[in-house]
This record gives sequence, C-alpha cells and structure tokens, in this order.
Amino acid sequence: MKKLFLLLTLIGSLFASAQNTGKIEGKITLEDGMPLSGATVYIQSLDKGTVTDFDGKYTIDDVAEGTYDISFSYVGFETTTQSVTVSAGKTTTVNTSLKESDSMLNEVIITSSKQPQKITDVPASVSVIRAKDIQEFPSFNIGELAARQKGVDFVRTGVLGTGINIRGFNSAFNSKNLQITDDRVSMLIATGLPYGSFSTVTKDDIERVEILLGPNGTLYGPNAHNGLVSTITKNPRTSEGTTLVFGGGSQNVITGRLRHAQVINDRLSYKVHFERTAGREFQYVDSVYVGTTAYGEKNLDRDFDALKYGGAVHYKTGKSSELIGYYGHSNNTNLAVTNAGRNQIKDWTLDIAQLKFVSKNFFANTYYTWSRTDETYAINQRTQNYVSFIENGFSEEESWSRSLYEQWVPAFGIAIPRGALFKDASERFNAEAQYNNNWGDFYLTAGAQYQLDMADSDGTYLLDQDGPIEIAQTGVYGQFEYKMDSGWNFLVGLRADNHDLYGTNLLPKAAITKSIDAGTFRLTYGRGMAVPSILNLKGNLFGGLVLGNGEGFTLSNGNKINALEVETINSFEAGFKGQISDKLYIDASAYYNMSENFISPLRNIADAANSVYVTHIGDTPIDEVSPGASVSPALLTYSNFGSVDTYGFDIGLNYYFSDAVRASLNYSYFGRSLDTNDSANDGNLDGVVLESELPINTPANKFNLGLHYTKNKFYGAVYGRWIEDYDFFSGINVAAETQDMDGDGVNEIVENARVGRTWNYGPLGGFVVDANIGYSLNDNVSLGVNVTNLFDTDMREFVASPAIGRLISFELKYNVNFFKNKKNKDD
Repeated sequence: MKKLFLLLTLIGSLFASAQNTGKIEGKITLEDGMPLSGATVYIQSLDKGTVTDFDGKYTIDDVAEGTYDISFSYVGFETTTQSVTVSAGKTTTVNTSLKESDSMLNEVIITSSKQPQKITDVPASVSVIRAKDIQEFPSFNIGELAARQKGVDFVRTGVLGTGINIRGFNSAFNSKNLQITDDRVSMLIATGLPYGSFSTVTKDDIERVEILLGPNGTLYGPNAHNGLVSTITKNPRTSEGTTLVFGGGSQNVITGRLRHAQVINDRLSYKVHFERTAGREFQYVDSVYVGTTAYGEKNLDRDFDALKYGGAVHYKTGKSSELIGYYGHSNNTNLAVTNAGRNQIKDWTLDIAQLKFVSKNFFANTYYTWSRTDETYAINQRTQNYVSFIENGFSEEESWSRSLYEQWVPAFGIAIPRGALFKDASERFNAEAQYNNNWGDFYLTAGAQYQLDMADSDGTYLLDQDGPIEIAQTGVYGQFEYKMDSGWNFLVGLRADNHDLYGTNLLPKAAITKSIDAGTFRLTYGRGMAVPSILNLKGNLFGGLVLGNGEGFTLSNGNKINALEVETINSFEAGFKGQISDKLYIDASAYYNMSENFISPLRNIADAANSVYVTHIGDTPIDEVSPGASVSPALLTYSNFGSVDTYGFDIGLNYYFSDAVRASLNYSYFGRSLDTNDSANDGNLDGVVLESELPINTPANKFNLGLHYTKNKFYGAVYGRWIEDYDFFSGINVAAETQDMDGDGVNEIVENARVGRTWNYGPLGGFVVDANIGYSLNDNVSLGVNVTNLFDTDMREFVASPAIGRLISFELKYNVNFFKNKKNKDD
C-alpha cells in the first residue's frame, strides 16, 4: 500500500510539474526563406538551448512559466534576441529569420575556441573577411582582401602570388602562421608553406575567412605561432543554387568558375566547384650572377595556369549531427619566390580527401593529402648551370638539358652536381577528435590531434635518398571556460604536443574578458611554437649550396652551429572591441612577445674571405653528404637565435555614415628588441652581436583607409594602403637602403646595385590605392570591376618580384537556384 501511495505521489508531482511548464518551438530561416539547419537557440537565464534540425525547426521542452530573452545565432550571421512569454501547459511559437552580419559586434565566429562565439566575446584579436566582402570583390584573387585587415603584413609577388605575415619576422619562405581550411591544415608538406594558389577551394565556395592575431597553438597545434588563418566554406544546405562566373583582365587573365549546391532531401545535400584561371605574369627578369657577371633568368615562362575542382557530400545522421565527405584537386603552373631566387612551378598537383563528423558535443576529422610534381625547377640555379655549359662550348640543347642536374667547372674540366630540378611525391595523414560540453556556466573543450608527414623529393631537394622522411606529431589539449552573468569570463587551456624529433612541448593559454554595454575588454596570455619544417631540417638544394640544419655544423675554425630547436613565443595582449557610439566601432590591442630560439631566414655560414669553410654536418664529413661542400665559398642554412622581444599595437576603426556608407581605418605598429648581450644572437659568430644580425623583414608602421558603399544594386570600395619603407634580407634576397651592416665604415649594402648574388632595388614599401565597383543587373546577374594599384604607382612589395603595376580585373556572375520554385510548389 505504501509503494502504491509513493507511486501515485510521484505521478502526481510529475503531472503538477508538467502543468507548471510550457514549451517553445519554431522555425529559423534565412532572409530568402531557406531553412537554417544547425542554428543555435538559447535561453541564457535558464542555461537551456538546442539547435535547429534539417528543416530549421527547434523545440525547447519543460520551460518554467515566465518571460525570457531567447537568442538565435549562426556563424557569420547577426545574433538576434526576442522576449518570449511562456504559459504553463501551452506551446509558444517563435519563428525568426537571420541575416548576414553587417554589424561588427553581433557577428558569430567559430575559429578562436572551435565553438560558435559572438565576436565581442572572443578572447583574441580577430579580423573577418565575410561572404559579402568576397561576393562584392570582383577579382579572381581574394588574397587581396587580406591587405585590408588590421595587423596583417600583405605582400604581392605577381598576378597570382599573394601572401601574408602576422605580427612578426618575415622571410621569403614564411611558415609561422598556420592556415587551415574546413579543419584541414593548408600548408605544403615538406616546406610548411601556405598553399596560396595551390588551394583546392574556389572563391565562390568560401563563406568566410577568420584571421586570428597572435599565438593560437593550444587548440590548433604547432605553427599557429604568430597567427591563424581559417577559411570556412559554404554549407550546401544554406547556399543552394548554381553560380557561373566569367572573368578576365590585364596580363591576359581569363578565368571561369562554376559552383553548384543542391539539397536532395532532409538528410542529403552536396556541392561541387570548378575553376580554371590562366594569364601572364608581369614583365620582370631577375638577375642571376655567375662570378661577377649578371645574366637574366633563362627560358623564363611567365604564363601561369591554375586548375582546381572538388566537391563535398553532407549527410545528416541525426537531429544535430552531420557526416561530411570532401575531395579537392588543384594543378598549378606559375612562378614562386624562394630564399634562393624564383622557382618555375610546373604542373604541381595537390589532392585532398577528407571525412568529417560533426555533432553538438563531438567532432571527428580525418584527411589525407598528397602532393606531386616532376618538372618544377629553381630558375636561378638552372640559369647558372646553363651558363656554365654554354660558355664552355656545349650545344644549346645539351646545355639546357644538363642544367637540370649539373654545373660545369672549367678549371677542372668536370661537371659537379648542382641539381635545379624539384620532384615531390609527399603525403600527409591527419586525424582529430574533440569533445565539448557545458554545465551551467562551465564550458569544456578537449581533444587530440595526430599528424604524420611523409616527405619524398626523390633526392632532388631533401636528404631523402634512402626513402621518404617520416615525422609524426601528436597533441592533446583541453580548454576550460567559466562565464559569469556579470560579464566576466575566465579561460584557461593547455596543450601537450609530442614531436618525433623534439619530444613534448607544453602550450598554455589564459584569458580574462569583461563585457560592458559598449563592448568587451580582454587580457590574454598564450604560448606558441614553430617547429622547423622538413625543409629546415633536411633540405639539400643545388648540390649542397642550401642544407637543412637538423644535425648542426662544424666550421674549419672550430666554431659550431647548433642543430635547430623549436622556436617558442610567449605573448601577452590587452585589447578592447566595442561600440564607442551609434556609428563608431573599435577593435584595439597591444601586445608584447618574448621569442626564444628564433629560427632565422637562410644565412651563409661559410666565410671564404677569411678561409672559413664547413667541415662537418653533425658528425659526418660534409663532403660525404654534399661532394665539394668543404671548399664551397657559400653554404646557406637556418640557425636559432637566443632571445628576441617584439611588441606593437593594432587598431581598427569602422564608422557608419549611413546604412549605405562605411569608412574603415586600420593602423599597426611593430617593433623589436634584440638582446645584444646574448651570445646566442651572434649570427655570424664573430663575437659581437649587432642589431643588423637579425633582420626584422617587417614594416614598423602600416596604415590603410577604406570607403565602402552598398545600396540597392550598386556596391563598391576604395582603399588606400601605406607601408613604411623597410629592409628585407632572406637568403640571397636583399631589398634594403644603403647601409653599413657591421660598423666598419664600409657600406656592404648599396641601393640599386649588386649585393652578393642578387640586385638590390632598395627597400620595400610605399603607397597604393585599390578600387572596386559593381552593379547587380537583376536578382541573378551582376557585373563588377576591380583595379589594383589604381594610379599605377611604382611599388615593389617583395624581393625577387616585379614592381606591381596597375592590374584590372572584371567578373560577370550569374546566380540561380533551379530548385527553389519547384520546392515552393511542392510545399
């Protein structure tokens, strides 16, 4: 009887509880009525929420009677909040639509914490290139949009060649900011360089690019050192339709693109993309020195061609889970700048296959990358080789053929190995698993990552004659966040990363943020590391002229160059992001970085003038690794510096004159302090540490100002960009003002003259104006024109590169959704 009474009491209490609660349900759509799957619906005061299903529908059960603010958010869209009154025993329906974010403060991003966050809550300095920015930029090269972001050093090497550096030292082979695309590492396997034009993703499929300034290694691993660039592509379910683009411009550029996305049913959707771009690089022939005689690059092919295609299938496995399969391919022929001159890239292909599972609390990702080229070569070295044969009586055909592998030495009447050919058959495997959840105000993100690099150059540019070089690294990480109703947020994180060569390194992270009505203050600490690339460690270029420093070197005077160590950086930052007035937005930050074991650009460690040569690599005589290297007047390699501090600040302002007109202003300052009392900073081992021994290769001041207009069918922007003149030293490359490098009263660097093995055109930097304008003829067709360097300013942005003249491009775009009308009829 007691048990029956207890059961009746329990049933009665549950019934009474149900009578005191209600339910909220509804549907979230885009502005065009397309259901928005995966949007977040959240009641903060109750810490209750859910995500929308395939049809954009949601339900929140057991909501106590009362009035609540309920928020609706999705990455890249404005967060909206509605007041909702819930009555006991009833269902309250709340439908809403989200629009693409125009506000700097209401936007949701995902990269910083690997979870959706309102941009003002992100404990980092972040810039976002939005889908709207990309859509209204009528150029085949969206890399140009990076030039408009704060804290970013943008360089251009030609029509296709663009690159960025973030808050730190630069080189012609810069790999100190990690780039990812849809959770895939977008860095070449052996060199560690960003993909650039090798990317398999097309412009029309990019949803957004999020650029984080400063170390982000705790969640993303090695080489998110100075910053992180994350590209996120479109979900076919929220971007259904077909896009056809035809474009062209100066330098004989012609481009065609196709993207198609379709929703098959409630569970299945897919997308495919294709691009072909071809043209001709700017007229420029670099100087190649053989002895004291200058030659132009031989058989220079200025024509470039880029082909890329791919696709993805999205399958909904549950209410808030999705399985995604992706494949992408690219094939590139172009010119590329290196530390030792330019490379002629010939049919270099890149393939990626990925399988990813995403749910509310769990994420799993695995992908395989393979890289192939058989005909790429170093123009500088091949030219030197060719000259050595042709000037000693060999035929044109034989000289050009043998120049890929050998150089003729007339004094001995023999050919020595000086390979200029690069082959690549490298592969990489990546895997990651992550769990995230929250309990009230406590949020947890934990995961593990694995990467196996298998570099294979067939002995052409790596010390891999015995087979591929395999290096694995594994990382585990955890991040804990506590969010208080008072606006205070506290974050701590830690990563343990184990590398086959360097053991275990710890990367901690901590942040405090405080939100007020006007915005959010932040104070952060992060530790990052740059692991030497396989090329840094095992490079073997041009018959030993360039050797990796994985084992260290011994010089004939007894001095030793230690093997490369992991470069580390400890970064402290304070910042504010907010709204100063109804029309003015600000994002400002100041930082101080302390670097140890800084990895230098390529530098010569031999000194023929003083009879100092390299005798050993590790414990092996150098001639056993590279015949003849023991008497070579030059041997280029990488080395660590002891201690370098850098500091600076970035500020971004956006002022809205009206809904149609916005002005933006970005300014950055960067400085560094070299410890001249640290003997580890003595780059040339002469016993004296000079400021000139560590090239900064970064402008101290840079500034850009933009004016944007969007109204009805017109859109456009004008951007002025100023970079203070700065010196650049990297390998054989020099771009610098006339100066005395060692304080002996003699100018070793002379502007507009030969310096070493290159011609010095003087420092980089200057002022350019870019502009773009577009018009939408109707809902389906738009036409746009972009002009880079509007006033044709003579400005050189990078070493071994032409001055970038005026570059004009146009795009005719056709967008249509063949399935929308049919679905409306079916509904």
